[in-house]
Amino acid sequence: MFIYLTSGTADFMENLRKKYVPKEKMFVLHGSGNSVLLHETEGKSVFATPRKYEVIDSVNPLEQTGYFVFNNIPVSDEGRPVFEKRFLSRSGAIEKEPGFIAYRLLRPIASDTYIVATQWTGPSSFEAWKNSQAFKEAHSKPDRTTPGVQQQNIFNAASYVTTYSGKLAEEK
Repeated sequence: MFIYLTSGTADFMENLRKKYVPKEKMFVLHGSGNSVLLHETEGKSVFATPRKYEVIDSVNPLEQTGYFVFNNIPVSDEGRPVFEKRFLSRSGAIEKEPGFIAYRLLRPIASDTYIVATQWTGPSSFEAWKNSQAFKEAHSKPDRTTPGVQQQNIFNAASYVTTYSGKLAEEK
């Protein structure tokens, strides 16, 4: 499975989505200052120059509604196996959180930035997750003082979060 992303104005992204739906699984996500069209498919993208990702882990189908959080994490080439192992062996506690809809772990095809995408019923559901014990446990750092545990910096730069809504503000 692959996810392709392209950015533009809300109107342009909506028109592009309407051109290909229902044949293609596409979602318009509205952020601060721009909109993103997300194309999830087993095949090739219909976009001319998309950002390309391989879906290496997923939970539940994505929906057009809700609140999307993309944790963008630049990872070194050497760090990719470590990073992926950490996420692929996650506990799965997020799926039990109230308001959780879907999850995707996206491996970049032509960049160094992975995306950990989560979908929630709204911003308050995501904030509740961030303040939960399950979040603290999922994001705890390994004990570096334990013999055999080496400190390894696998990141190329600081991670950053982008958020999107499945509907324009005036549609809510």
